[in-house]
Amino acid sequence: MNILETILSSQNGAAVAEISKSLGLGQSETQTALGKLLPAVARGLSNNASSQDGLGALLGAVSKGGHQRYIDDPASISDQASIEDGNGILGHIFGSKDVSRNVASRAAEQTGISSAILKKMLPMAATLAMGALGKKASGPDILGAVLGGDSPQPSQLSGLSAFLDFDKDGSIADDILGIAKKLF
Repeated sequence: MNILETILSSQNGAAVAEISKSLGLGQSETQTALGKLLPAVARGLSNNASSQDGLGALLGAVSKGGHQRYIDDPASISDQASIEDGNGILGHIFGSKDVSRNVASRAAEQTGISSAILKKMLPMAATLAMGALGKKASGPDILGAVLGGDSPQPSQLSGLSAFLDFDKDGSIADDILGIAKKLF
């Protein structure tokens, strides 16, 4: 199940309903918009994870950031604190507000939904993306396991595998251990 499917199916679609209510959109419009915004967020996460520091930060955030609360309690994603968290995530993965604006503008062209609304939705999408990754990677501290010399269980990394298989050989163990070795 990919990030979008995880978000759409969690809590019987409550995240989509919350975003729709918060932004005054229909649920099908919200689903369409998330379908355009989440791939950009996923690419940003993947690009960020391609460096040693970025990978460590992503694994740390996923394993300890508590982002899965956005999947467990979708009503919280429209709270100001959640929006600030989402903007922090976007700043970390995109590096500038210009990139976020460009993502919203491109999605607006593709969906017909105003760029202003999509700019408001983007931090919500970022928190949900991190929440979905957190749910998929739940379990013992992944980064701690890697740095401690243990190999994480495949089920712990299923949601992250697309981001972490840098050499696209179907195994992320060599990629994670290679980066962990470079850290020391």
